[in-house]
Amino acid sequence: MFDQIKRLAKHSAIYGAGGVVSRILAVLLLPLYTRYLNPADYGAIETLLALSVVLVIVLRLGIQNAFFRFYFDSPDPAYRLRVVRTSFWFTMGMATLGLLAGLLLAGPISTGLFGNSSHADLVRASFVGLWAQMNYEQLTALFRVEERSVAFVIASLVNLLVTVAVTIVLVVVFDQGALGVIVGNFVGTLVVWGALLAYRTEQLGLEFDRPLLRAMNRFGLPLVPSALGLWITNFSDRFFLVKLSGVHDTGLYSIGVRVAAALALLLTAFRTAFPAFAYSIQDDGVARRTYGFVLTYLTFICAWLALALGALSPWIVRLLTTHQYQPGERVVAPLAFGLTFFAGYIVMVVSVGRARRTQFNWVVTGAAAAVNIGLNLLLIPPFGIMGAAIATLAAYATMFAGMAWRAQLIFPIDAQWRRLATAVGAAAALTAVVRGLDVPLPGAILLVAAYPLVLLGLGFYLPVERARLLAAGRRLYLTGRT
Repeated sequence: MFDQIKRLAKHSAIYGAGGVVSRILAVLLLPLYTRYLNPADYGAIETLLALSVVLVIVLRLGIQNAFFRFYFDSPDPAYRLRVVRTSFWFTMGMATLGLLAGLLLAGPISTGLFGNSSHADLVRASFVGLWAQMNYEQLTALFRVEERSVAFVIASLVNLLVTVAVTIVLVVVFDQGALGVIVGNFVGTLVVWGALLAYRTEQLGLEFDRPLLRAMNRFGLPLVPSALGLWITNFSDRFFLVKLSGVHDTGLYSIGVRVAAALALLLTAFRTAFPAFAYSIQDDGVARRTYGFVLTYLTFICAWLALALGALSPWIVRLLTTHQYQPGERVVAPLAFGLTFFAGYIVMVVSVGRARRTQFNWVVTGAAAAVNIGLNLLLIPPFGIMGAAIATLAAYATMFAGMAWRAQLIFPIDAQWRRLATAVGAAAALTAVVRGLDVPLPGAILLVAAYPLVLLGLGFYLPVERARLLAAGRRLYLTGRT
């Protein structure tokens, strides 16, 4: 079991290495954005990003989830090649339909979102980015099923470096503002997609298996309502803030989202590695035990990061942005703890996918979406951005609880509930202490660093884990003496 977790950790670490560079560059770009864009411009960008995400969900019709599941159904190279080609051409066709619709309806979309057609060019650029992202992700999914994490990261880094360079030129040199940010974000994706297309020429022949596509759609389509519910939880707060509080507050909130997204970096690496890893375990008993430990360790790491982000957010935002964006730091803690619950959901939903019982996943994410919508409507008018953050936290908690209940009925894993509650509860309590007592920076850092010791006092660690930690401590001590 530990060998399995080491394998997952290895690929997650490689994916995460690319993500670390991505996050560092994204953080370094925040001062650029906050100096060359006002909060209203930044809010418009984030709103169009949210729109692009929901359209990708609809246009894919669940094909990417089906791709991961069906690829491992047979080791036969000819079968796997049919899965690859059918997925590629379906994605290409749907992305092109989406692009054409966006170009034709840019004016009405701008009016519907922002009250006028002045952002039509931003809308058109966003749909080009949508086309590029859909096709790029389908090609890089091949590296994931092949467990070629290094190649995946190289493609991601090249994409990122081109994107950053083009964005800086457009925003700083040519003063293109929000349009420069959106165009810059898809130029790198298009460049790398073209290179990958040439690299995969032999695999991407003109083959399209309709019966296979129907089977993949039967698996993937029930996941679309579930993904839409997840999108509502992840992104609808921007739309509610635009309508109920204004584009300016949406920009402030988006800064808090970006800081909390440091935790999403870990989850992105994990989500990239976990499906292929999870489905590749043949023995159900080993899978149940492995999934349980993965859930515990992932929750521990996420809770610690949520504590760090929530406790240190005033100084992080002050360092990265201008004074006008400072109020955005208030939403970092609830958003980060919301992502901790989302981490647990990721493990649970894959266990349901292992049993191929995905037809009712939408009920869980739909319930979370309903909680999110209701609380956004209730809390944003009196509490503004903090109301939106609380709504998101409550929705993620609902999503995890619902999917955990469903997973335990369909494919029960050996979940360690007491340890999960201890990890999250201790991190939340320490965050409340730092924020409630207005602890200065040195004290906040010390409390964050003390989190593993607090868990030791609460009996979180198993005997074998304590023994491993003591052995590691002794090795560090002896290394230091020599």
